[in-house]
Amino acid sequence: MRVVVSIGGSVLVPELDADRVAAYADVVERLAAEGTSLGIVVGGGAIAREYIGTARSLHANEIELDGLGIAATRLNARLLIAALDGRAIPSPARDYETAGAALRRDDIAVMGGVTPGQTTDAVSAALAEYVGADLLVYATSVPGVFSADPETSADARRYEELSAGELVDAIADVEMNAGASAPVDLLAAKLIERSGMRTVVLDGTDPERIERAIHTGEHDGTDVVPEGNDDEPTYWTRHD
Repeated sequence: MRVVVSIGGSVLVPELDADRVAAYADVVERLAAEGTSLGIVVGGGAIAREYIGTARSLHANEIELDGLGIAATRLNARLLIAALDGRAIPSPARDYETAGAALRRDDIAVMGGVTPGQTTDAVSAALAEYVGADLLVYATSVPGVFSADPETSADARRYEELSAGELVDAIADVEMNAGASAPVDLLAAKLIERSGMRTVVLDGTDPERIERAIHTGEHDGTDVVPEGNDDEPTYWTRHD
């Protein structure tokens, strides 16, 4: 089974905490030991926002700001690599070919950002498509995809299941509202639609939720099901 997991920076490192990073590494190592082939994409989180905000006040342009954000994602990725203690490639992959080669060697591939103008949401979807992953998991700070921003709308409802096309529409509706924050960005949603990738969006602030979703398909987030395929994936083995 090949899985790509996107771990938001605000999930992995809401603040610098070695024990927290180690807890995520423990889950990744257990999954790998059981035979799961893993690509991990790490976001920038608070540290990226701080650098970008400071650089913007110094009149950096948007490409320069994207570069700072990418650098921050790679710093966070290096923390996870350090915690994996030799199970992962020694530095964050900077392109999909390098990550794919690592997976073919049965190494854990860890990435941050890749190119300006593309979030790690999109990097995760692109990596999953590139390596032909069976499953893409977004470990975010919110419990799935909602009809509106749950932080600002009392009427927001969580979708338990969406088609990829419905995901694109739902994300587009949220992103059209100024200041709203979607758990997956629009480019990522369109890549998921194009690839037909089975996807789960969940609250990943407890790393064991990621492990349970990959093992059993059980989670409290949102399932994104490929068009015309409502069957439960055969690679999910339920653990009693």
